[in-house]
Amino acid sequence: MAALSSQFADLVEIKKQLTVIIALCRERGLMHSVKWASELAFALDPLPMNELPPPPPFTEEDAQDLDAYSLAKSFFDLKEYDRAAYFLRGCRSQKAYFLYMYSRYLSGEKKKDDETVDSLGPLEKGQVKNESLRELRVELSKKHKARELDGFGLYLYGVVLRKLDLLKEAIDVFVEATHCLPLHWGAWLELCNLVENKEMLKSMSFPDTWMKDFFLAHIYTEMQMIEEALQKYQSLINVGFSKSTYIISQIAVAYHNIRDIDKALSMFNELREQDPYRIENMDTFSNLLYVRTMKPELSYLAHNLCDIDKYRVETCCVIGNYYSLRSQHEKAALYFQRALKLNPRCLGAWTLMGHEYMEMKNTSAAIQAYRHAIEVNKRDYRAWYGLGQTYEILKMPFYCLYYYRRAHQLRPNDSRMLVALGECYEKLNQLVEATKCYWRAYSVGDVERMALVKLAKLHEQLNESDQAAQCYVIYIKEIFECGELMEQVELSTAFRYLGQYYFKNKQYDDASICAQRCCNYNDAREEGKSLLRQISQVRGQGETSSSDLSLPFIFGPLSAKNTPVRRMSPLNLSSVTP
Repeated sequence: MAALSSQFADLVEIKKQLTVIIALCRERGLMHSVKWASELAFALDPLPMNELPPPPPFTEEDAQDLDAYSLAKSFFDLKEYDRAAYFLRGCRSQKAYFLYMYSRYLSGEKKKDDETVDSLGPLEKGQVKNESLRELRVELSKKHKARELDGFGLYLYGVVLRKLDLLKEAIDVFVEATHCLPLHWGAWLELCNLVENKEMLKSMSFPDTWMKDFFLAHIYTEMQMIEEALQKYQSLINVGFSKSTYIISQIAVAYHNIRDIDKALSMFNELREQDPYRIENMDTFSNLLYVRTMKPELSYLAHNLCDIDKYRVETCCVIGNYYSLRSQHEKAALYFQRALKLNPRCLGAWTLMGHEYMEMKNTSAAIQAYRHAIEVNKRDYRAWYGLGQTYEILKMPFYCLYYYRRAHQLRPNDSRMLVALGECYEKLNQLVEATKCYWRAYSVGDVERMALVKLAKLHEQLNESDQAAQCYVIYIKEIFECGELMEQVELSTAFRYLGQYYFKNKQYDDASICAQRCCNYNDAREEGKSLLRQISQVRGQGETSSSDLSLPFIFGPLSAKNTPVRRMSPLNLSSVTP
């Protein structure tokens, strides 16, 4: 079990800290951080009145700015950001200064979103910007050098730097913000979006606080380190956060990321029982229902969310998935566009819209959508994979190889990425690399059960008959064991090849079994009958079957000793990442 901070031993103190940070964030209009901390606080036992923490300290500057702050905060809550900033000019308290700068930042963001063009044309990219960012950076930089920024001010400075693509400086400022104010979840969350890999994460210095465990669990999920993330979340549940809907939702997302659909659906159903009016993460839930083709459940979810709030981004994505499942791709794309009008930085909507444009054969629009998704989050493997598929359709193998490799780096144990990489290498006639990819795809657990067939066909091209036969043997064994016989069109190909292989090696009994199996498939029936006639003719001439090899795999388990090509050891490629 993952080790947690020793501070979790005192849940009463954690509850007090959460109560304080909720008040501080609410005063500054940081409502997402308020919601996150409130969900955690709700999962803990309530505090008795005599243990409630005192209100935040009130300074002389706060008293001087109180009227201006109260007026501006009312405008801020009504999203009149310019008006709020106007009345906060000249305020000197930390709280009022933050609200002044934050109002200016949000005003610029709102104007940028309003001006964002609706189309996905190339002119959109980079044309609309938040004009206030440079001014804010200059002012906040002066305050930062003078060491006059508190934890919230550092957070806002980091956000401005990130928006200006000054990522290295942004990371340093966010780390400083976590040291200055460890309880503010917003700063930790921004770091999650900027840390690119494990090495970068290990090199960073974080404060020794219980918040660090929530941050690590979240970033492990983002970086596809699902086992470590699940261990962290289970540890957090064990120490007293078992009622936390945030943790339940994160566990559900983690199971979704590793395609453990049954467990993910179970967690989402549990989440909806505890929080039936929750909209957050329901777009991910709808992805699972889509994959399982659960039309009634997806329809119910779409109607339910419409009743709660039809103009939320997640609601639009759920409805889009519903129409996509019904093959109404134009309507689906329309709802994903509606989601992006509500929030142009919605990662899921960009990716899903790319999928819909692919279905509609609009490859240029699909490429634009996937590129927007990558701009929002470079760790979105679905967008990289989608770009690879798009360029594959355009018959541009070097392009799709690049994008598939990026997807594979993000999901090294996902067989779909490896099979796609193998197909690319095959088209580029790099057969050795293709062989590595197909074998690795089989080794990590082939989701689509295609890696062995493709590997066998590759060995056929290379005239490596023993290796091809071995791949077909293992493939047939696994298909028979899992009971998916009717759905596997490649079985006839495998039996056809093995029949000829055994016949050439004078293993007539096994060749006969394969030929009889071929007769069960329309596309291989004639070849099976022809092979049976050849076997009868050879046996009539008095030739005996070789006893060197046998074929027990169709009716019994396959072991290392009775493999039909026992002289051939498996390719030692499971540790090779192309």
